[in-house]
Amino acid sequence: MTQPDMPRPPKLRDDCFALPAGVDWTPVDEALALLNAAIDCVVGVEQVSHANVVGRILAQPVTARRSNPPAPNSAVDGYGFAHEATGEGDQLLPLTDGRAAAGAAYGGSVPQGSAIRILTGAILPEGVDTVVLEEDCNVTATHVAFRGPLRPRANTRKAGEDVVKGAEVFAKGHMLRAQDAGLLAALGVDEVQVFKPLRVGVLSTGDELVTPDIEAPADRTYDANRPMLLQVAKAWGCEAVDLGHIRDDRDALAAGLDDAAQRCDIILTSGGASAGDEDHVSALLREQGNLQAWRIALKPGRPLALAMWQGVPVLGLPGNPVAAFVCAVMFARPACLKLAGAAWQDPQGFLVPAAFEKRKKPGRREYLRARMGPSGVEVFASEGSGRISGLSWSEGLVELPDGEAVIAQGDLVRYIPYRSFGL
Repeated sequence: MTQPDMPRPPKLRDDCFALPAGVDWTPVDEALALLNAAIDCVVGVEQVSHANVVGRILAQPVTARRSNPPAPNSAVDGYGFAHEATGEGDQLLPLTDGRAAAGAAYGGSVPQGSAIRILTGAILPEGVDTVVLEEDCNVTATHVAFRGPLRPRANTRKAGEDVVKGAEVFAKGHMLRAQDAGLLAALGVDEVQVFKPLRVGVLSTGDELVTPDIEAPADRTYDANRPMLLQVAKAWGCEAVDLGHIRDDRDALAAGLDDAAQRCDIILTSGGASAGDEDHVSALLREQGNLQAWRIALKPGRPLALAMWQGVPVLGLPGNPVAAFVCAVMFARPACLKLAGAAWQDPQGFLVPAAFEKRKKPGRREYLRARMGPSGVEVFASEGSGRISGLSWSEGLVELPDGEAVIAQGDLVRYIPYRSFGL
């Protein structure tokens, strides 16, 4: 029999992700909006060569230094002439001496009714506005014959038909890619103003953690989160700062965060974000770090702390590797983009048929490790957030909405490939 002054046990819920009675959990969209509103660009600006721009974010718009192409030119190897001098049926034109080639423009003009040998990329000489493909010609030393009619300006490119001089090519905040480097070069843009790389600090916490360079007893856990998150930060084009591992000690953690705030623009911690006796991250951020959100209504990743420490954003990620990864791509990714000078970015997802079945309870958003298969998107066999092998198996995430859902084979679900997270 229970004593009158003794605590009564709660009803059995058998669901560690269910929302506790009387506790308001922060929906994912609300938590993302809080984070978005709390941060802005924090990095300086530098100038880099067009040959070193991949992954860099523009600090100012880029305009075309010249048109592409800069002058009308031939799109093929063939023979150029004035279209007005040709018509339907068999055409026979005398050849002008010389030729026009890329990088070796023809200096004279081509008389009306004559043709000139012209190569791909050559600027059209004066008197030429149309080119006939050489495979469509019969040629002697003095004449070229082909069958008309050809359309005006056939096989030619107009000046600036790709980009016109002075046009804005890229906006501020654009993250440059390899193909963008080619366009910058084609437009004569040698250097651009970009934001300096964001410094992302990664800190692991927990007495149980060890590094994989030692033989560990069964009561110790190899630290998977820190190397994973450091590589994620590098993949995002950030400067990854390894802040090491701190044991479950409140003073040591506070000192570590103080140091990190001087060295980093954003801090990612893993572990200690829940509500246990040794979860010092959430407790310390609640006491001293202006905690904005803590219990987020998502699975995996419920204990996610969003806070500021000495003016530096801190994302207290869960300790389970899958939950840490999901929270990193969903929260740290857009935060890092905005802090680094780009726009806040929601991941692009695609509606695809489900190759699985699932019944989902209401109250939280869920992310399943997934990859595309022959009959639709498949999900990993286990939803356990400690099953890190599922991250390597997967190529993206299936996002299930906040409300109740029953997924049957063939139903459309939202699939977010990892490339939408910059990975």
